[in-house]
Order: sequence, then C-alpha cells, then structure tokens
Amino acid sequence: MSQRVAVIGAGPSGLTSIKSCLDEGLKPTCFESSDDIGGLWRFKETPEPGRSSIYRSLVVNTSKEMMCFSDFPMPADYPNYMLHSQLLQYLRLYAQHFDLLRHITFQTSVLTVRQRPDFSHSGQWEVVTENREGQEQRHIFDGVLVCSGHYTQPVSPLDQFPGHESFPGRCLHSWEYKDADAFRGKRVVVVGIGNSGGDIAVEISRAAEKVGGSHTVKRTFLSTRKGAWVLSRMSSSGLPLDMTAISRLTVLLTSLLPRALVNWAAERTLNHRYDHRLYGLQPTHRLLEQKPLINDDLPGRILQGAVVLKPDLRGFQGSGLLFQDGTTEEDIDAVVFCTGYNGTFSFLPPSLCCSKGNEGLEVTNNFSLLPISLSFSLSSILSPSLCLSYLCPRQAALHVDYIPYLDSLAEQVGVRPNILGLLLREPGVGLRVLLGPCTPYQYRLRGPGKWDGARQAILTQWERVAQPFRTRLEPEPPRPSVLLSPWLITLSAGAVMLAVVLSQCKLNSGLQDLLQD
Repeated sequence: MSQRVAVIGAGPSGLTSIKSCLDEGLKPTCFESSDDIGGLWRFKETPEPGRSSIYRSLVVNTSKEMMCFSDFPMPADYPNYMLHSQLLQYLRLYAQHFDLLRHITFQTSVLTVRQRPDFSHSGQWEVVTENREGQEQRHIFDGVLVCSGHYTQPVSPLDQFPGHESFPGRCLHSWEYKDADAFRGKRVVVVGIGNSGGDIAVEISRAAEKVGGSHTVKRTFLSTRKGAWVLSRMSSSGLPLDMTAISRLTVLLTSLLPRALVNWAAERTLNHRYDHRLYGLQPTHRLLEQKPLINDDLPGRILQGAVVLKPDLRGFQGSGLLFQDGTTEEDIDAVVFCTGYNGTFSFLPPSLCCSKGNEGLEVTNNFSLLPISLSFSLSSILSPSLCLSYLCPRQAALHVDYIPYLDSLAEQVGVRPNILGLLLREPGVGLRVLLGPCTPYQYRLRGPGKWDGARQAILTQWERVAQPFRTRLEPEPPRPSVLLSPWLITLSAGAVMLAVVLSQCKLNSGLQDLLQD
C-alpha cells in the first residue's frame, strides 16, 4: 500500500513536491488555503492576512534558465527576467503538464500538524484541516511536507522608534504595498535596502518626482543601516548576470583564490560602474559576506537626485524623521518599512520550528528556488562550510552558496553530474556543464529522476536565452568587398612586409658598398 503524504501549500515548492511524491510511488494530498496555485507569485489587489503579498511591478531576480524546474524548461519566448504573472503562468503549465491539480484540495487550511501517540513505531502524523465552511477534519499521513512559505508575517519595527505615535503621515510595511499611485506627489522614506526596499524606492521616486512649480521637487529617501552592494540583472553583452557568473569554473577559481582577493576584485569591478561610497551605498560588509541588492535602476535614480540615501532611522519628530547622523527630513508624508518577515509556521509544534524568525527575509530569489523546491530541514543538511559565508546565522539558514548547496543535496540523492565521465563520453555536454551556467538540467543527467531531455536542454539553453530578443528582422549584413577580403588583406600585408624587408636589405647593402668605397 502506498504511503500517504500531506503537502501543505500549492506554490512552487508544493507543486514540485507533489510531482516528486508521484514519481516515488507515494500518494500525495496537497492542502491549499486559497482557491488557486502559485503561492507568493499570485498577485492580489488587496493583501490577505496570513498570506504572501507582492507588488504589481515585481520582476524576478533569477533568469528563466536558472530558475526553471529541472525537467521542464520555460517556453523559449518568455523574457529572461519575468513579471510575476508570467512566472505564475509557467507554474500553471507545469501543473497541467504533470497533471498535479487533481491532488490539490483548495480553500482548505491546515490548523495543526502533530505526531501521533504511536509515532515512535508508526512514524505517522495527525493533520487537522478546516474547509471554507469552517468544518474541521482529521487526517492520518505517513509524512508531511511543509511548503507554505515564510513571507506571510511581516516584521514592523515601528515601536522601536520614539515619536511614531504623533506622526501624522502613513506608516506601512512592504507587505501592504501594491503600487506608487497612493504616493504621487508625496515625500516618502523607505526603510530597508533589501530587494523590496530598492524596488519600492525606485518606483515611488518616479511618482513623487515633481509637483507644482518648476522648483518644487518631492524627493524619495532610502534609509539603510548597513548599505549594500548593488548588482544589475544585466551582465556583459547584455546577457543575464546569473547565466554568466554562476558556473562550476567560477566556483573552482574562487575556491582556489584567497577570499579577500576575490572580494577586492569583484568590488573593484562594481565600483568601476559607480562608486558605492560616492553614491552613499557603501556597505559595512564585504561583497561575499551577505547577499547583494539586485536592482537595475537605483544607481540611476540616485544620480538624478530622485532617490536620496540616508543612514539608519532614529525616530520621529512630528512630521519629520530623525536619522542616526543627526540630520532630519521634514514634511514626510509616508514611511514604508521593508524590514522582512518572521518565518513562523503556526500549525507546527514549537519543537519542530527551526528558528524564531528571519528578520532579513526579502521577496527575492538569490538563487534558483524552483529546481530545488523540496522540503528539507536546512539545519540538518547544511555543512559548516556553507554557513560561514554569512555573518548572520539566521540568514545562513536560508541563503546558501548555490552550486555547493545543490551538489551537497545531489550527492545524497545520487544525481550529482559526473563531469569527468561526461567529458570523456560527451565532451560537448561535459564542457557546457563545467564551463557554462549551472542550469538545473545538470541534475537530471543521471541517477533517480533522470530525464532524457536534459542533454538537449543543456545544448539549447543559450538559444532560449536569445529567443525573446528576436522581435524584429535584422538587416542583412553588407557583403564585404573583394578588396576587403580577409585573405586578400592578409596577402597584401605579407607582400608589404616582404617588400619592406627586401628594401631594408638593399639599403643596408648599398650603405655597405658606399662605406667600402
């Protein structure tokens, strides 16, 4: 008899967990509290308590080839960095392709998950659910996968700032933010320089840019305690940054070089584009010690004066805000706190919760979540070497080094790519795995869950990157003139050099004759 598994949540992790259970011959039942799939990536006009919430303009920070499911490439015509609605559509395609929807019970919330009294012998769990009519039901499962996400309980530090009670403006968390319409013509302070803070500050600055006469400017202020290293989604030649930067060769080189040298070289490259210290962005940490800020527009808005960097917020003074350096900004209309979330699971007993909260969480994808969306206990599988990169232990629990982390999981499952074997048998694929981007398909080449399409997906990954750019017919390049033929140019250059040498020889001979005479 197949073992029964409860899957809590029908977002990306929930969907791939259902499929994984089916692949292993298990019987999954997914409980989703809303009426649709998608989790975080399902935009709602009005935020709903206890659920994730994103803003209208949110674009993913991971390119499509790096974040797709390992056995289901995204459509070639999808843009490399997608709006949330396009990612949601991809999740629908995935669910339909693998026939996952029939295993999901919608509008059903999980109230409690508890071990049964005989758990030491049976290993079974009791799950209590509530449907939309308020009726409770008890279920018995052999396993439980928690895939409900951790962007549901916003952390608002408002009580930490004296004078907030008398502030006449509006204070809100980024969880409530949808678009900049409500901030048009306002003076706004955004607190927190994570990915959400950077996006929201840029967007509000465009709405609040200019009001009234030609000399009236409504600035947007971005308050940060530690600063941030800012990366663009675009790399050299306009290619996606993660496709050019995240490779096994890069990991090998950075592991061989001193960490201080790698930090210095990378920071120097970033500062060549814009000086982080000059722009007020210079952080207190080195680049590889914490996750960077992914934002294409923030430096430009700072350059234009539309966004003004400020230090950490100290308190409120009427309609003004006081900052750590003693400066104040008066007539502030609103404060948006982009201060993260508490990673809590109210239905779990305290003994099963790994931590009390993760204040640093942001709506972001530092590495590809979709190919590894399985519910592991991170504290039990992370090796110490993976945690040392991060100064904050809570961040280390959720932000890990992409390739080493995936390889550590793949080694346990038996799907880590055999690069030497690939180089010997299929050098074309092997070289792409070693030198090219570490796309998810690499983990479907061998072992359990092997996918026959993985090799072809690796060979064609750059074609899918290029496809969305092909939106107009390119003019035919002009045919080179016969006079400009490379062979003719080479032969002509050789003839000229030979003539120069012969002339030099004749000149030397003539000089010698002259001297002898």
